[in-house]
Amino acid sequence: MDATLHTPPWTCPFCALLCDRFGVAQAETLTPVGTRCPRAARALAQFGAAPSPAKPAVNGQPVDAQTALDTAAQWLARARQPLFGGMATDVAGARAFYRVANACGAIFDHAHGRALTHGLTAMQDRGAFTTTLAEIRNRADLIVCIGASPSARYPEFFARCAVGSEPGNADEVGPAQRTVVFLGCDADADRALADRPGVETLAIPLRNDLYDTIATLNALLAGKSLRAGADPALAALVVRMLAATYTAIVWIPSDLPGAHATLLVEGFDRLLKALNRARRAGGLALGGDDGGASVNQTLTWLSGLPLRTGVHRSGLEHAPQRYDTARLLADHGVDALLWVSSFGADLPPPHTTLPTIVLGHPGLAAICADREGPTVFVPVSTPGIGSPGHLFRADGGVVLPLTPVYEDTLPTVAAFAAQLGAKLASHKENAA
Repeated sequence: MDATLHTPPWTCPFCALLCDRFGVAQAETLTPVGTRCPRAARALAQFGAAPSPAKPAVNGQPVDAQTALDTAAQWLARARQPLFGGMATDVAGARAFYRVANACGAIFDHAHGRALTHGLTAMQDRGAFTTTLAEIRNRADLIVCIGASPSARYPEFFARCAVGSEPGNADEVGPAQRTVVFLGCDADADRALADRPGVETLAIPLRNDLYDTIATLNALLAGKSLRAGADPALAALVVRMLAATYTAIVWIPSDLPGAHATLLVEGFDRLLKALNRARRAGGLALGGDDGGASVNQTLTWLSGLPLRTGVHRSGLEHAPQRYDTARLLADHGVDALLWVSSFGADLPPPHTTLPTIVLGHPGLAAICADREGPTVFVPVSTPGIGSPGHLFRADGGVVLPLTPVYEDTLPTVAAFAAQLGAKLASHKENAA
């Protein structure tokens, strides 16, 4: 097949940056054009140049779409406490499944719910000063990357923020001189930044661990004296922060260490609050992949509560610790699982013998066929590949439309959810 190029505006749905600066070549598989992003290349390689011929299955046996729908509806109708997990879908899919959750009393969590909860809990407890990609690009002369380099998971991050862009490029505005600090993380992957005009890079090791380092920075910003004396590198970083016009603090929630990472996020927020008394500063948590940011925004808009909320018949209940997917399954707190993974085959459903309904990328078919428990598998379309859709970007302030590469023959998550909701309503009427 001759390669067909889908040029911008095509929005890449495979990380929360939602880059819209490159296109897609359509040959035997899909490949990105105009970027070297390895993450986009790996994700696109999971798709052929034409719609997948995958069919639904029940317990590993192929069935027609109606049988899969009927079986899924029967299992949810019988469940006393279902869990909607994974939830790797777009805004339309989240909206549709919120209606289904109202019909069957389900709990919502996301595959990346644990990482998302760090920031949500810290914001609920302490508030936050947040920033956006546009503000970093236009204003930040000091970028402090904490714990992990952004480009480790988000290869296009520095390009999106115009760090090290060619001078004179009218599309890339921002401070003429920037400093990028890698605090407690390896800067080797970003060493090329130092060779670009107007960019200074620094690597600063941790003091003991990340918790101690953030506590030390907060103490220094507050003007407190330390018994062991101030770490010269951390003291110099505080001086830089106080001298900067705009400081951006960037972290990746899923890479934060320890069981109490929420305390780290609160520590970041304390730094930002102290800086904003005299300067301007904002934080950016790079997370919310696989539709996590979109599902969280959608649920909050519809219900007033974020992820890890139970849409019970008696009302809504938000329990961020108790409604963790792994914990619910380990504690036998649910009796059915509906798992959504529409962006790729990298988010398989967790191991469980519970009745499980999987709406996923066709590449999950073999995994679902080998599961021990009863399983319905429904291959669904990927937003931005076979169907249109909308996703929220990592910084939360922008929702972008997704343009499909080709017209899919597979149903969208939202379409299947609407059919499932209608079936559940029919079950209720018949039971009455």
